[in-house]
Amino acid sequence: MLSDPVGPELPSGILYVPNFITEELENAVTQHLDAANWNNALKRRVQHFGYRYDYKARRIASDSYLGPLPEWLQLVANSLMASGYTSKMPDQVIANEYLPGQGISAHIDCEPCFGPVIASLSLLSQCELVFRNVDSSATARIILEPRSLVILSGESRYQWTHEIPARKSDAINGRRYLRDRRISLTFREVLFSE
Repeated sequence: MLSDPVGPELPSGILYVPNFITEELENAVTQHLDAANWNNALKRRVQHFGYRYDYKARRIASDSYLGPLPEWLQLVANSLMASGYTSKMPDQVIANEYLPGQGISAHIDCEPCFGPVIASLSLLSQCELVFRNVDSSATARIILEPRSLVILSGESRYQWTHEIPARKSDAINGRRYLRDRRISLTFREVLFSE
């Protein structure tokens, strides 16, 4: 099974949910994203919903409000609430597109900007997500499958960085899996940081 953790046990506060959405919803969300404009300012393409995050200043300003989440994203946000994965309704979503060879460096989502729960939904392709403890050399890994959800809270939200290594394939259970185009949708509650 692709979603088995690789290496040591996962950090406290991580919840992995395979097949959180259907393939039909995955296709519909991808079509909505591809019908909109992707921003090319980073090494990967992104779209912001709800609020725009300022990567250079590492903050969200009160004047960065873009409007309510579109209905197709609100559907997923409602499912997060109804399933008990978030206690407050997410009001900010970032869509990241990763082509083979692209990743995201180790980071902790902005602490003063976002609430205590980060929910990330993977679409289209699998990839490896790597966690690193900020106080030790401990690492852990998990494979994110298409349509899976990973929730970060508690220790995993604040004491571990997470990253997607920039490469074209992942070694899983002794086999090499080529990456394809992948989209992640990260749902967060904005606290503001200005």
